[in-house]
Amino acid sequence: MIAHLRGTVIDFISGAVVLDVNGVGYLVHVPSSLLDSLTVGESAQLSICTVVREDAITLFGFESPTQRETFETLRSVNKVGPKLAMGILSHVDIDQLARAVQQNNAVALSKIPGIGKKTAERLCLELKNKLHASVDNKVMTTGSITRKVQADPLQLALAQLDYRKSEIDMVLGAESVPGPADATIEQRLRAALAFLAKPG
Repeated sequence: MIAHLRGTVIDFISGAVVLDVNGVGYLVHVPSSLLDSLTVGESAQLSICTVVREDAITLFGFESPTQRETFETLRSVNKVGPKLAMGILSHVDIDQLARAVQQNNAVALSKIPGIGKKTAERLCLELKNKLHASVDNKVMTTGSITRKVQADPLQLALAQLDYRKSEIDMVLGAESVPGPADATIEQRLRAALAFLAKPG
């Protein structure tokens, strides 16, 4: 089961990207918002969800494990398949989706292409308390001003290695792990892994 790919973008085919990984070209379907940020000839790394059916094995790629998990959560809703789940993530970000669901705002969800009134209501019902804010783009609101804060790159690296949020929070507060201004991401990651490897 493929869970992560890193390689060079070599082509775009019908809303999907072809990623060259050590000479093998993988066709990966990605949200349109992510597709727009990719460039042929440049490297990319994607968090992958592998969908296996009788007649095909299809790869769906995302910019973070959180976005991938949201895609998988969407697929758990009755009558929401991979194509529709991808369409939802192409039109709204995770925070907008979670907010609409928590506020039971079926009207907002029904404005997404491919989502009718009944499907929007089903999303609100079945996803209640299942969606959370994204790891890589926390939303902070002060009065009427909303701004996105970019997370520490070390946070993202550890999340991609499947460490729990509680473990990542401990690492970010550890004195033995240097801050972004004091070391490269590689040095900080090595220090973080050494910290996590300590017993107790």
